[in-house]
Amino acid sequence: MDPLTQIGDSPPGPAVGAFFDLDGTLVAGFTATAHASDRIRRGQARAGEVLGVVEASVRYKLGRMQFERLLDRAAGYLRGESLADLDEIGERLYAEQVANRVYPMMRQIVAAHQDRGHTVVLSSSALTIHAEPVARALGITNVVCNTFELDENGLLTGQVTKPIVWGRRKAAAVQRFCETHEVDLSGSYFYADGDEDAHLMAMVGQPRPVNPRPGLAAKAAAHDWPVLHLSIPGRPGATANALGHLPALGRAAIGAAFSSLALRTRRGSRS
Repeated sequence: MDPLTQIGDSPPGPAVGAFFDLDGTLVAGFTATAHASDRIRRGQARAGEVLGVVEASVRYKLGRMQFERLLDRAAGYLRGESLADLDEIGERLYAEQVANRVYPMMRQIVAAHQDRGHTVVLSSSALTIHAEPVARALGITNVVCNTFELDENGLLTGQVTKPIVWGRRKAAAVQRFCETHEVDLSGSYFYADGDEDAHLMAMVGQPRPVNPRPGLAAKAAAHDWPVLHLSIPGRPGATANALGHLPALGRAAIGAAFSSLALRTRRGSRS
């Protein structure tokens, strides 16, 4: 059945949740690379700091570093920065680079759930500076993602709030959200592409893999989950990007590092 028709025939009301992953699901590729490409285009990158995050990403991919340490490594480059400044950069980069990478079908699917009065949530392991601009643009008011620790002055401490939203902890965060907002997870939808989201995918009543990676695709086939195969019109292979050899969080880490470096350069030019 067409996904929009299926949503239109689903029970209405906020007890039904519609949870959306971000990178590779709502957006082709990875939102964090917008920060990297912006930084590279302006020729402002300091190779030493960025290469440090790349090295950590490779260690993570090889199983020599935990996800939490990788994310903290990225956040460390943002210590002392203003979240308001980072949000401003995120909004600009959404308009300049990310908006045209949002899958048109996913826009329609989000709107279809909203029309049914479902509780729509962007649930991602991304950082707020990458997730929230997309959520705002799509009219999604609920966001479950990784957040920065702030000091008493509202500046970033260089740490990410624990527990880290990832894998089973992401599933636990969504469960807590459902309990707080009286959402029935067994009657809800989850749209995602990553192998790490297989646990949450198995918990919802309406699993919806989107362009699934191999592990999730295998589970989808085994459980007969309906799979959505999407592309950006006129852009075949749009899910690829120049940093495709690195894990997703490595790309997010690079984006966070570039964001910090951009702020430092801008501030230095004003002094």
